[in-house]
Amino acid sequence: MSEATVGAHRGMARRGFLAGAAAVTGTALTSTAAAGTALAAGTRAGNGPLAFTHVTVIDGSGAPPAPGMTVVIECGRITGLAPSGRTRLRPGTRTVDLTGKYLIPGLIEAHTHSDGPETVIPALYALAGVTTVREMRGQQVHHAWREKIRSGALLGPRWVVGSPIVDGAPSLWAADVGPTIEVRDAAEARRAVRHVKREGADFVKVYSRLSREAYFAIADEARRQGIPHLGHCPDTVRIAEASATGHRTIEHLHALLLATSRHEKEIRRRLAAVRIDPRDPSSLSRYHNWFQQVHPLEWRAVQGYDRDRADALFRSLAADGTAVVPTLSVHRTLELPDDVPSRAEEWKYLPAWQVESWPDQLAALTGGRTPEQDRRIRQIFAHRLRLVRELHGAGVRLAAGTDTGTGYLVPGFALHDELALLVAAGLTPAEALRTATRDAARTLGLPAVGTVARGQAADLLVLDADPLRDIRNTRRIHGVVVDGRWIPPQERRRLLAAVEEAAAQTPPPQEGATMTGCGCGGHP
Repeated sequence: MSEATVGAHRGMARRGFLAGAAAVTGTALTSTAAAGTALAAGTRAGNGPLAFTHVTVIDGSGAPPAPGMTVVIECGRITGLAPSGRTRLRPGTRTVDLTGKYLIPGLIEAHTHSDGPETVIPALYALAGVTTVREMRGQQVHHAWREKIRSGALLGPRWVVGSPIVDGAPSLWAADVGPTIEVRDAAEARRAVRHVKREGADFVKVYSRLSREAYFAIADEARRQGIPHLGHCPDTVRIAEASATGHRTIEHLHALLLATSRHEKEIRRRLAAVRIDPRDPSSLSRYHNWFQQVHPLEWRAVQGYDRDRADALFRSLAADGTAVVPTLSVHRTLELPDDVPSRAEEWKYLPAWQVESWPDQLAALTGGRTPEQDRRIRQIFAHRLRLVRELHGAGVRLAAGTDTGTGYLVPGFALHDELALLVAAGLTPAEALRTATRDAARTLGLPAVGTVARGQAADLLVLDADPLRDIRNTRRIHGVVVDGRWIPPQERRRLLAAVEEAAAQTPPPQEGATMTGCGCGGHP
C-alpha cells in the first residue's frame, strides 16, 4: 500500500461529533470494494443523446415553472430545452417520458465535512440529488475521490475541496480529528496560504481563533496567490472588515449575532478573554468549553440586537458580494438537542455503530445546561432564523449548507432538511431552492452548474411532486442525472441498497486510529 493511500485511510479516522463520526480503517474500505464497483458500473451512460419529455422544468433561475418541456442531454451537457410539442428529436435519441414530473437542477451543498467509506459517502450525495459539494476541511482522500469521480470509476458529486482548517493557536480542534494548520503570526499565515495552494486546495479555510495579524496576512497572501479565502469570521475581526478583504463566504451565524448588536464592543472584550486549553487532547471537550463560554455572549448580543446596525452591515455584505452560508441544520442540532429525531429512514445508509454513537456525543457537547440556559439558547436559535430572513431581504446572497459530518446529518439527505429550515426562516420555496442551485453555484464560482439551460452541465434532479408548492417535495426523488448519467428509479433503488450494504459491512474504527495535526511552522 502506498504512503498516500495509508495517509488517506488514516485521514478518515474518528473526528468526533462535530467533524463527523463516519470513520473507517483501511480494512473497511477493502471489505466493501465489491459494492463500490457496483456503484461505479451502475452509473455509466449509454451512447447518443437522451431526451426527457413532457416534464415541468424549474430551472433554478427564479423563472416561473415551464410545463410540457423536453430537455436533451449529450456528452454530459444540456443541448436542447424547448416545449415538447415543438421539439424534433434526432433519430436514435433515447427518450424518457416524465409526464407529471418536475425537473430541477442538481442540488449544491456548500458546507460539508465528508468522512467515511468510499463505498458509502460519495454515492450517497449523488443518490440524494446533491450533485455538487464544497468540502470545508480538505484532505487527500477528497482529492482522490474527486479524481475517481471525474474518471467515471466512482459515483459521486462534483467536489470543491478546501484546505485544512487554518486557525490560531491553540485551535478549537485538537489533533484527534485530523490536520489543522495553526498559525501564530503573519509569516506563518503567509506560508500556510502558499502551502495549501501547492497542495491543490481550491480555497483557504480560515477559522475562529486567528489573530488579526494572521487573518489579514492570509487575506493579502490569498489575493497575491489567486486563491479565495473563506470560512469563519475570526473572533478578532469585524465582519465588515473581513468582507472588505474579499472574504468569499461567512460560514454559520455566530459572528453575525455579534456584529448586529449594539453591545458589540463589550462582547468583543469578553470574547477576547475566552480561552482554549492547549493541553486538552479532545476536540469534543474543547468545543464544549467554547460553547459554554460563548453562549452567554450570544445571549447578550441577541438582547442588544440593533436593526439599523444590521441593515448597514447587510448592505455592505451585499455590495461586497460576500455570501452567507447559515448552516441552520447544525445550529438546530446543537441548540435544540431535545428536538433531534430518535430515528430517520436515511440513517440506514450509515454504519450502525456510528448512528448509535450520536446521542452520547451530542450529550458531551450540550450536556450540563440549566433550564434557563436551554430557554435562552432556544431564543438564540429563533433569532438566527430572523437574521436569515433579514439577510435575504437585504439582498445578501445565501448558499445552502448543512455542516454535514456533524451527527444526525446524513450526506445528501441533510440538505433537503436545510431547505425546509430556510423556508421556516421566511424564504419562499423558490427562494430556498435557489440557495442550493443558482445562488450556490455563483457562490462556489461554478458557472456551468446550478441552472437548467442549454450549455449547462447535465446535473439534474427529477421529482415526483412540485417543490414550489412544498419544499419538502425535494425529497420525493424519481431519478437523478449526475454529470450526464441518468439514474432511473429502479437503478437508484439498487444503488441505494448497495450503499446500505456497504455501510452495514463497515466495522468500527480501530482504537487510537487518529491523525496528528500539522502546524504551519513546518511549512516552507
